[in-house]
Amino acid sequence: MKVVKIIALVLLIALVGIQFIPTTRNQSDTVPSTDFMLVNNVPETIQKKIQVSCYDCHSNNTQYPWYNRIQPVAWFLEDHIKEGKTELNFNEWDSLSSRRKKSKLRSIIKQIESDEMPLDSYTLIHKDAKFSEAETKEIINWVTKLKDSL
Repeated sequence: MKVVKIIALVLLIALVGIQFIPTTRNQSDTVPSTDFMLVNNVPETIQKKIQVSCYDCHSNNTQYPWYNRIQPVAWFLEDHIKEGKTELNFNEWDSLSSRRKKSKLRSIIKQIESDEMPLDSYTLIHKDAKFSEAETKEIINWVTKLKDSL
C-alpha cells in the first residue's frame, strides 16, 4: 500500500509540475491580405460556418477554450493545431498556386462529404461547428464552383 501512495504522490507532483510548462499560442490580431475570406467572394452564411468550423485549427488565430490552460490538454491542442495548419492554413490561401488551391478545394469537398471534417473530437465540444445536411450541401456546392472557376 505504501508503494501505491508513493506512486500517486509522484504522479500528482508531475501533474502539477507540467502545468508550468508553457505552450505556443496560435493567436494573431491581424487578418493577412492572403486570407481565404478576403480573396474569395464567400457568401456570409458560408463564411460564418467556415470560420466557426475550420478556422480554429486551419488559421493563424485560434479561439481557445478555457481548458487549454490545463496540461496535457494544451499540448494535445497545440499539436493538433500545428498539424491542421500544416495541411491547410486559410490565412495563407492566396500564397498557394492555382493547382495547389484546386487540390485543397478537392480535399475540402472530399473531407466534408465523408464527414471527416470538422473532426468528431472538435464537434463533441463545439456543437455549433457541426455541419447540418443543408449546410454541407451549400458549402460543397460553393466550394465546387470556386474550384471550377480557378
